[in-house]
Amino acid sequence: MTAGVRRLPSLLGWIVVLTLVVAMQFHAQRGMVDGERPPELRGVLVSGADFAGLDTLEKPTVIYFWASWCGICKAMQGTMQGLAREAPLITVAMQSGDRVTVKAYMDRQAFVTPTLLDADGELAQAYGVRGVPALFILDRAGNVRFATTGYTTALGLRLRLWLAGR
Repeated sequence: MTAGVRRLPSLLGWIVVLTLVVAMQFHAQRGMVDGERPPELRGVLVSGADFAGLDTLEKPTVIYFWASWCGICKAMQGTMQGLAREAPLITVAMQSGDRVTVKAYMDRQAFVTPTLLDADGELAQAYGVRGVPALFILDRAGNVRFATTGYTTALGLRLRLWLAGR
């Protein structure tokens, strides 16, 4: 048997896996707010302060839905923390407990970002979030330019922010 014929099952396996990953991603993103003005973000931050929304955007902004029970979210915290030093970022702790519980989790993880509480998942539902992590990149006009779920690299996020600012 030639080397090319032996590689064919391996190549077909990778194509099947890639197809499944793309299909799952598409299914998870179904119904997410995209290409339009997102619902208002209002509520109480983990710090205890009221959050009045994203009324004036001077540059592209990231809205990041996460949960304390989500392993992928935990893996993305360093990326999100770094991104917060470069771009406006508001995070939403979805179904992760009350303010004290979420603050304790964030303190343990050294995850310092402005974070809205979404204990009942109402904000997530308004945004069409079915799974976390979920990210929304808003352009300067405040419209959702990109919406995605699952792990996203720092490079992928920066590229989307750059494209949203064009």
